[in-house]
Parts: sequence; structure tokens; C-alpha cells
Amino acid sequence: MRILLTNDDGVNAGGLKVLEQLARAFSDDLWVVAPAEEQSGAGHSLTLSRPIRLRKLDERRFCVTGTPTDSVMMAVGHLMRELKPDLVLSGVNRGANLADDVTYSGTVSAAMEGALAGVRAIALSQVYAREGMGDTVPFDAAIGWGERVLRPLIETEFAPRTLVNVNFPALPSDQVKGIRVVRQGFHDYGRARIDQRTDPRGYDYFWFGLRPMVQTPGHDTDIEAVADGYVSVTPLQLDLTHAASMDAIRSAYSYGP
Repeated sequence: MRILLTNDDGVNAGGLKVLEQLARAFSDDLWVVAPAEEQSGAGHSLTLSRPIRLRKLDERRFCVTGTPTDSVMMAVGHLMRELKPDLVLSGVNRGANLADDVTYSGTVSAAMEGALAGVRAIALSQVYAREGMGDTVPFDAAIGWGERVLRPLIETEFAPRTLVNVNFPALPSDQVKGIRVVRQGFHDYGRARIDQRTDPRGYDYFWFGLRPMVQTPGHDTDIEAVADGYVSVTPLQLDLTHAASMDAIRSAYSYGP
């Protein structure tokens, strides 16, 4: 099995090293194609306004001066065009990709690009306990549970244009309670924080941040599963059509004589 590994934290990120270790349980035919620098929050963006550079770091190991989506496109459309991957693994992200945050996530979007290319794709993220941990985020749960999560997924056929989003809780491996297959939750939009500051020359600048998660009702979403100490496994689809609204929208364009 040929596996493409990528991420949004950059080719030198610790989570990518963890992902390589996990992937070697399934194959030795691993290709790493990842952004040269951190691309967290890049979403499903493409680089169209400047050239992209491709650098070979080692055998079957490359970095791209672009986004996670650029990296997967470069891998599937150029580097591996004669050797299409059987699986795309994206991660292990440093931080959660839960609920509607998947729309911002470069990690999840890299897996989306794999799904668009007709390749089975899985995004993996390690939740951390508190903001500001930076490179000290422990990947203990991902290391201890990664193979147990991946093996059943690898043995499962995915529907076309779907992917799977996995989040490991911020716990030591031996404290993780198990695995839950759950739906995507949602956040309160007010969770976003805009921090305004002033530079030494008197000009304002801003940092975007996030306040603590607000849990959604019930215990059947990815947010609750992780908060309860479980690994969350959520199948996602690329068809964003809200079928229940189709008739109402059609009727809005239906006028009488």
C-alpha cells in the first residue's frame, strides 16, 4: 500500500514524525509531501498568485512552498502521477480540529483534497490541554491509539468524496477511554477572540485567537467525545448541499401568474 503523508504544521513538525511512525505499521512505501512552513488555518486554499517551489529533502520526502492543498495536489498530480497513493494521511495536527473548525483546518483540507482526487483520506489531530503549549504538545494519545484507530479505517471502503476526521483527547494514552464514531459538532461563533495591540511605531496590529470550547448539547458529537476522554472518529462528506432546504429555496423562486 502506497501512503501519502502530509500536514499543515510543516514538514519538520513533530506530529508528522508521529504520523510516519504510525504509517510504518501498514506500509514501507511512504511518501511525505508537506508545506515547507506552518500553514495552520490555511483551510482549503490554493496558491495562485505566486510560483510554488518544490524541494526534495530525501528519497520520497519533499516540501512545498505552499498550502496543505498545494502539497497534496503536487503529490498526486506531479510527484506520484504514475504511482497514485492508495491512502492520504494528514497530521498529526498540533491541536484540535473539531466541529465547524474543520472548515478552517489545513489538516482536514489536505485530506479533503485527497478525497477529491479519489483517494481514501484520513485527517488526524491531537487535542492539547491548554493554549500556549506550542511545540510542547504531547502526542501520547495519538501514539498509543493511532494504530488502533487507523487499522479498521484502512480496512473499510470509503464512499466517494468522503473522508474521516480523527481527534485524540488531551490525555495520557492509558487514560483514553476508547473510540467513538460521532457526528460533527458546532461552536458558538463568539468563541473567536481578536487581540488588538500596538507596535513600537504606534501602528495597530491584531492576533486572532479562540476562547475555550462551548460544548454542544448531548454526547453524540466530536466535541463531547473528546471532552469525555474518547478518540472521536467522524466521517465527513464534500457535498455541502443542505437537502432539507431545497424545497424552501425553490419555492422562493416560484412566482404566481
